[in-house]
Amino acid sequence: MATVYSNNGWIGSLFDPFGIKISFTRLGLAVAMIFISLPFVVRTLQPVLQEMEKEVEEAAWCLGASRWHTFWRVILPPLVPAILTGVALGFSRAVGEYGSTVIIAGNIPYQDLIAPVLIFQRLEQYDYAGATVIGTVLLMISLLMLLVINLLQAWGRRYDQ
Repeated sequence: MATVYSNNGWIGSLFDPFGIKISFTRLGLAVAMIFISLPFVVRTLQPVLQEMEKEVEEAAWCLGASRWHTFWRVILPPLVPAILTGVALGFSRAVGEYGSTVIIAGNIPYQDLIAPVLIFQRLEQYDYAGATVIGTVLLMISLLMLLVINLLQAWGRRYDQ
């Protein structure tokens, strides 16, 4: 990702004439996090979309609902728990991501210095206690997100009945 999105990389060279730098910036971190977390959103949303009955949507149209109204009142409510669960899973994964974020982060304090880079720095300095504390905080955030995911799934089960 760092090579592809660099100023003379395959994708980065398309943005360079506009003054948009992707690698080693917050934008690059956002792109890396999207690539990391998007599969979790797709995995939770796909089964819900496959199980939705087309007849309900068609019934709403037959009763005079517009496409927009059908989307907001018929399609979206059962999807919201799956979307929220996927986003929570993706966020939980992104919090614990180490490899891609360490490579694409610019490592500039107060700009794009991130926790996995801090862990890497602490390990290089043989500060195992500091690395453990940062890792423990990331673990607690991930566990909290897993609790939120379980609550969202319980909330989403009310649409299954």
